Amino acid sequence: MSSGRRPGSLRVIAGSAGGRRLQSLPGLDVRPTLDRVRQAVFSSLGEAVQGARCLDLFAGTGAVGIEALSRGAGSAVFVDSSRRCCEILRRNLEDCGLDGRARVIESDWESALRELRRPGEAFDIAYVDPPYSRTGEAPVLEATAGLLAPDGCLLFEHLLRNTPPERAGNRVRGRTAPYGQTAVTWYVPAQGFVDTPRGRS
Repeated sequence: MSSGRRPGSLRVIAGSAGGRRLQSLPGLDVRPTLDRVRQAVFSSLGEAVQGARCLDLFAGTGAVGIEALSRGAGSAVFVDSSRRCCEILRRNLEDCGLDGRARVIESDWESALRELRRPGEAFDIAYVDPPYSRTGEAPVLEATAGLLAPDGCLLFEHLLRNTPPERAGNRVRGRTAPYGQTAVTWYVPAQGFVDTPRGRS
Protein backbone atom coordinates (compact mmCIF):
# COMPACT_ATOMS: atom_id res chain seq x y z
CA MET A 1 0.00 0.00 0.00
CA SER A 2 1.28 3.45 -0.87
CA SER A 3 1.38 6.16 1.74
CA GLY A 4 0.50 8.77 -0.88
CA ARG A 5 3.50 10.86 0.12
CA ARG A 6 6.00 12.52 -2.14
CA PRO A 7 9.61 11.25 -1.92
CA GLY A 8 11.41 13.23 0.75
CA SER A 9 8.25 14.35 2.56
CA LEU A 10 8.89 12.11 5.58
CA ARG A 11 10.55 13.67 8.60
CA VAL A 12 12.10 12.69 11.91
CA ILE A 13 9.67 13.89 14.55
CA ALA A 14 11.78 14.39 17.66
CA GLY A 15 15.18 13.96 19.24
CA SER A 16 18.67 14.73 17.98
CA ALA A 17 17.58 14.53 14.32
CA GLY A 18 14.15 16.06 14.86
CA GLY A 19 12.85 17.89 11.79
CA ARG A 20 15.23 16.17 9.38
CA ARG A 21 13.64 15.13 6.09
CA LEU A 22 13.96 11.49 5.07
CA GLN A 23 14.29 10.29 1.51
CA SER A 24 11.81 7.69 0.28
CA LEU A 25 10.88 5.88 -2.91
CA PRO A 26 7.84 6.65 -5.06
CA GLY A 27 5.41 3.94 -6.03
CA LEU A 28 3.54 1.10 -4.38
CA ASP A 29 6.45 -0.97 -3.08
CA VAL A 30 7.32 1.30 -0.16
CA ARG A 31 4.78 2.32 2.47
CA PRO A 32 6.52 4.39 5.16
CA THR A 33 5.02 4.43 8.63
CA LEU A 34 3.15 7.71 8.83
CA ASP A 35 4.37 10.53 11.06
CA ARG A 36 1.28 10.39 13.28
CA VAL A 37 1.67 6.64 13.80
CA ARG A 38 5.32 7.01 14.79
CA GLN A 39 4.45 9.91 17.08
CA ALA A 40 1.84 7.82 18.89
CA VAL A 41 4.06 4.74 19.11
CA PHE A 42 7.03 6.60 20.56
CA SER A 43 4.87 8.60 22.94
CA SER A 44 3.62 5.27 24.29
CA LEU A 45 7.11 3.81 24.53
CA GLY A 46 8.32 6.86 26.44
CA GLU A 47 11.57 6.33 28.32
CA ALA A 48 11.75 2.68 27.24
CA VAL A 49 13.47 3.93 24.09
CA GLN A 50 16.47 5.33 25.99
CA GLY A 51 19.45 3.05 25.42
CA ALA A 52 17.25 0.38 23.82
CA ARG A 53 18.42 -2.13 21.25
CA CYS A 54 15.95 -1.88 18.38
CA LEU A 55 15.04 -3.99 15.37
CA ASP A 56 13.28 -2.42 12.37
CA LEU A 57 12.09 -5.34 10.23
CA PHE A 58 10.86 -4.66 6.68
CA ALA A 59 12.48 -1.30 7.33
CA GLY A 60 11.87 0.44 4.01
CA THR A 61 13.13 4.01 4.44
CA GLY A 62 14.11 3.25 8.05
CA ALA A 63 11.74 5.86 9.46
CA VAL A 64 10.86 3.86 12.59
CA GLY A 65 14.39 2.82 13.53
CA ILE A 66 15.76 6.28 12.75
CA GLU A 67 13.10 7.81 15.00
CA ALA A 68 14.20 5.43 17.76
CA LEU A 69 17.87 6.37 17.35
CA SER A 70 17.02 10.07 17.25
CA ARG A 71 15.16 9.67 20.55
CA GLY A 72 18.05 7.99 22.31
CA ALA A 73 18.02 4.29 21.40
CA GLY A 74 21.42 2.71 21.91
CA SER A 75 21.46 0.87 18.59
CA ALA A 76 19.24 -0.26 15.75
CA VAL A 77 19.33 -3.04 13.19
CA PHE A 78 17.45 -2.43 9.95
CA VAL A 79 16.37 -5.32 7.70
CA ASP A 80 15.01 -5.00 4.17
CA SER A 81 15.32 -7.18 1.08
CA SER A 82 15.29 -4.28 -1.39
CA ARG A 83 18.67 -2.94 -2.50
CA ARG A 84 17.11 0.42 -3.43
CA CYS A 85 15.52 0.74 0.00
CA CYS A 86 18.78 -0.13 1.75
CA GLU A 87 20.67 2.44 -0.28
CA ILE A 88 18.20 5.17 0.68
CA LEU A 89 18.11 3.90 4.28
CA ARG A 90 21.89 4.23 4.58
CA ARG A 91 21.71 7.71 3.10
CA ASN A 92 19.02 8.69 5.61
CA LEU A 93 21.14 7.42 8.49
CA GLU A 94 24.16 9.38 7.28
CA ASP A 95 22.14 12.56 6.71
CA CYS A 96 20.80 12.31 10.28
CA GLY A 97 24.24 11.55 11.74
CA LEU A 98 22.99 8.24 13.15
CA ASP A 99 24.90 5.70 11.06
CA GLY A 100 27.39 5.03 13.86
CA ARG A 101 24.72 3.28 15.94
CA ALA A 102 23.04 1.45 13.07
CA ARG A 103 23.45 -1.76 11.11
CA VAL A 104 21.68 -2.36 7.81
CA ILE A 105 21.07 -5.93 6.63
CA GLU A 106 20.01 -6.35 3.00
CA SER A 107 18.28 -9.70 3.14
CA ASP A 108 14.97 -11.54 3.34
CA TRP A 109 13.59 -11.64 6.86
CA GLU A 110 14.19 -15.36 7.43
CA SER A 111 17.89 -15.20 6.60
CA ALA A 112 18.33 -11.99 8.57
CA LEU A 113 16.67 -13.36 11.71
CA ARG A 114 18.76 -16.53 11.51
CA GLU A 115 21.87 -14.34 11.32
CA LEU A 116 20.73 -12.33 14.33
CA ARG A 117 19.90 -15.43 16.39
CA ARG A 118 23.11 -15.59 18.38
CA PRO A 119 24.22 -14.94 21.96
CA GLY A 120 24.19 -11.30 22.97
CA GLU A 121 21.91 -10.20 20.10
CA ALA A 122 18.68 -9.53 22.01
CA PHE A 123 16.38 -6.62 21.25
CA ASP A 124 14.37 -4.46 23.60
CA ILE A 125 12.02 -3.17 20.90
CA ALA A 126 11.17 -4.82 17.58
CA TYR A 127 8.96 -3.15 14.97
CA VAL A 128 7.56 -5.46 12.28
CA ASP A 129 5.90 -3.80 9.29
CA PRO A 130 5.50 -6.36 6.48
CA PRO A 131 3.80 -5.49 3.18
CA TYR A 132 0.06 -5.32 3.72
CA SER A 133 -0.49 -7.81 0.88
CA ARG A 134 1.50 -10.41 2.81
CA THR A 135 -0.32 -13.40 4.29
CA GLY A 136 0.75 -15.63 7.17
CA GLU A 137 2.43 -13.13 9.51
CA ALA A 138 2.51 -15.64 12.39
CA PRO A 139 5.89 -17.18 11.45
CA VAL A 140 7.69 -13.82 11.21
CA LEU A 141 6.14 -12.61 14.46
CA GLU A 142 7.13 -15.81 16.27
CA ALA A 143 10.68 -15.68 14.92
CA THR A 144 11.05 -12.02 15.87
CA ALA A 145 9.73 -12.63 19.38
CA GLY A 146 12.50 -15.20 19.82
CA LEU A 147 15.09 -12.42 19.45
CA LEU A 148 13.68 -10.21 22.20
CA ALA A 149 15.19 -9.53 25.60
CA PRO A 150 13.13 -10.92 28.51
CA ASP A 151 11.22 -7.66 29.00
CA GLY A 152 11.27 -6.61 25.34
CA CYS A 153 8.20 -5.79 23.28
CA LEU A 154 7.20 -6.45 19.70
CA LEU A 155 5.13 -3.95 17.71
CA PHE A 156 3.27 -5.16 14.62
CA GLU A 157 1.88 -2.72 12.04
CA HIS A 158 -1.01 -4.12 9.99
CA LEU A 159 -4.33 -3.30 8.37
CA LEU A 160 -6.99 -2.54 10.96
CA ARG A 161 -9.39 -5.02 9.37
CA ASN A 162 -6.93 -7.90 9.93
CA THR A 163 -6.89 -9.58 13.32
CA PRO A 164 -3.32 -10.45 14.34
CA PRO A 165 -2.45 -13.72 16.14
CA GLU A 166 -3.14 -13.93 19.88
CA ARG A 167 0.45 -14.93 20.57
CA ALA A 168 3.86 -14.40 19.04
CA GLY A 169 6.26 -16.92 20.51
CA ASN A 170 6.38 -16.26 24.25
CA ARG A 171 4.63 -12.89 23.85
CA VAL A 172 0.91 -12.25 24.13
CA ARG A 173 -1.16 -9.80 22.16
CA GLY A 174 -1.81 -6.60 24.08
CA ARG A 175 -3.35 -3.36 22.96
CA THR A 176 -4.21 -2.67 19.32
CA ALA A 177 -4.12 1.04 18.49
CA PRO A 178 -6.01 2.10 15.33
CA TYR A 179 -4.82 4.89 13.02
CA GLY A 180 -7.31 5.16 10.17
CA GLN A 181 -7.03 1.95 8.13
CA THR A 182 -3.73 1.09 9.85
CA ALA A 183 -3.25 -0.37 13.32
CA VAL A 184 -0.32 -1.22 15.57
CA THR A 185 -0.60 -4.23 17.87
CA TRP A 186 1.70 -4.64 20.86
CA TYR A 187 3.06 -8.03 21.95
CA VAL A 188 4.45 -8.12 25.47
CA PRO A 189 5.83 -10.77 27.86
CA ALA A 190 3.14 -13.21 28.97
CA GLN A 191 4.35 -13.21 32.58
CA GLY A 192 2.98 -10.28 34.50
CA PHE A 193 1.00 -9.14 31.42
CA VAL A 194 -1.00 -5.95 31.77
CA ASP A 195 -3.05 -4.61 28.85
CA THR A 196 -1.03 -1.48 28.28
CA PRO A 197 0.96 -0.02 25.39
CA ARG A 198 4.06 0.49 27.50
CA GLY A 199 7.13 -1.21 26.19
CA ARG A 200 8.38 -2.35 29.61
CA SER A 201 6.13 -4.09 32.15
